Amino acid sequence: MAYFKTKDGTDIYYKDWGSGQPVVFCHGWPLNSDSWESQMIFLAAQGYRCIAHDRRGHGRSSQPWQGNDMDHYADDLHQLIELLDLKNVILFGFSTGGGEVARYIGRHGSKRLAKAGLISAVPPLMLKTDSNPGGLPMSVFDGIRAGSLANRAQLYLDIAGGPFYGFNRPGAKVSQGLIYSWWAQGMQAGHKNTYDCIKAFSETDFREDLKKFNIPTLIVHGDDDQIVPIDAAGRAAAKLVKNSRLIEYAGAPHGLTDTHKEQFNKDMLAFIKA
Repeated sequence: MAYFKTKDGTDIYYKDWGSGQPVVFCHGWPLNSDSWESQMIFLAAQGYRCIAHDRRGHGRSSQPWQGNDMDHYADDLHQLIELLDLKNVILFGFSTGGGEVARYIGRHGSKRLAKAGLISAVPPLMLKTDSNPGGLPMSVFDGIRAGSLANRAQLYLDIAGGPFYGFNRPGAKVSQGLIYSWWAQGMQAGHKNTYDCIKAFSETDFREDLKKFNIPTLIVHGDDDQIVPIDAAGRAAAKLVKNSRLIEYAGAPHGLTDTHKEQFNKDMLAFIKA
């Protein structure tokens, strides 16, 4: 198992599969790098080097009490890319991981990157504010925080078994395996870390970060995303990111990297090769 230590002493786990041009993946809340395994095994078999880390406080990484914010997440990612001396990187972020990608480019630039992807991603800003009227009200995120404190295990089952994969929609084909995998990944993460991360993914304003993107960027979002609604996220991000391409998946939920993985893997590979 591979680890590195961040500048503030946090141990970060990462996996490194295959060889070739590096493709780096940033995962969503409250998951870990295992959530990208369908894409990693696919691309590694296609001749790419696939790297993904467990964000601080998540998965197999250590659980610091402080530093659970987007600046630290982006700096940890920067340290990993520098440590492995990765160049010509294709950087994908899913959901909260999309915020991590945006803040990474905002803080560290794109000199090591070739392309980027924002998948069901939280930027530009999830929270409803005077300057972001299309966002979600604070009560939504307060509800998640309350649920986390009251019964985190049940909250995770409810999210995975309902809106995350669209399993609450009429006629949905429910996968208990996906629900259990999501739950297991979430429960492996630290309670304090996942609690703090709710603020990080919902209140961080990425609008200025997105304006700094200067590389080809793929934006993929489902138009039935009940977690990160497409209007305030994917569609809004596409307006801010120069040289971006937005692909909307009709009827797709937030967790489209699993529910629509064949379609997504095909689109992802085409973007990488273009």
